[in-house]
Amino acid sequence: MGTRLLCWAVLCLLGAEHTDAGVSQSPRHRVTGRGQNVTLTCDPESGHTFLYWYRQSQGQGLQFMMYFQDKNPADESGMPGAHFSAERPGGSSSTLKIQPAQPGDSAVYLCASSLDTAWRRHLPPAPKPHPLSPGISEGP
Repeated sequence: MGTRLLCWAVLCLLGAEHTDAGVSQSPRHRVTGRGQNVTLTCDPESGHTFLYWYRQSQGQGLQFMMYFQDKNPADESGMPGAHFSAERPGGSSSTLKIQPAQPGDSAVYLCASSLDTAWRRHLPPAPKPHPLSPGISEGP
């Protein structure tokens, strides 16, 4: 296999320019070789608290990678390996880094943003503390 096959990964980003949703990604397309470092940037819609990263490998469905609430990672359960990392230091733009890129990383990488999550919106209210039962004192 020649060195040309090392340029295996085509990392495509849809919506590199502003879309109707107001989310932009850069770079729009990226071709890289094994061992190179890749940085992808996502600028969410103004005022959106939640930012999500997804990827779609060829022949596969869309896969959740992780999401942020403000600047804090809230769920990183879908990150595909230790060579992936993401940050959102100011609570606005986010970067997804692949260091170093490996052949299995070839995919379309997407980000999205929202004001809230459906999960949080539909959570039942937290139970209220019950008053002490008769005969139980608060302490000594």
